[in-house]
Amino acid sequence: MSRLFVGIAAALSLAAAPAIAHNHGKGAQGNIVGVASSSSDHKTLVAAVRAADLVNTLASGGPFTVFAPTDAAFAKLPAGTVDTLLQPANKAQLQKVLTYHVVSGKVTAAQLLSQIQAGGGRATLTTVAGDPLVATVEGGKVVLTDERGGKATVVATDLKASNGIIHVTDAVSLPS
Repeated sequence: MSRLFVGIAAALSLAAAPAIAHNHGKGAQGNIVGVASSSSDHKTLVAAVRAADLVNTLASGGPFTVFAPTDAAFAKLPAGTVDTLLQPANKAQLQKVLTYHVVSGKVTAAQLLSQIQAGGGRATLTTVAGDPLVATVEGGKVVLTDERGGKATVVATDLKASNGIIHVTDAVSLPS
């Protein structure tokens, strides 16, 4: 790994979402849903997971890698988007959006950086939704680009759960 990627990996490993970091300290503290539920920064995500009937899936064996948007990330969506997605009639669309944030397997920040480096500066992740999410490094930070060209910066990494790992993002990624 080049020095640049080692430096980025070190910086990412030090980043922490305060609510999750303070609630969970070291080591896995329950499954992905439990970890997210205990975070004051992920109330919208947890409500969406419940509305989409994905609690049992994300609480199952996994392992999963979840790119978890914060409440502030959901607030950046156009007015009314979250309320519309949470309506029972839009459950399938909500499931698609949420599973677009999940990758099968456990991908740590260091592994993701290695994939980006091996891919010549980009790694294409296939989400549980079946659609690609592209990871690159911009300005020393890992950035996910969705199918619509939207970008989400990873702001905290390697938050451990018993069935996977969570990386926190500052935007909601949207499938096409």
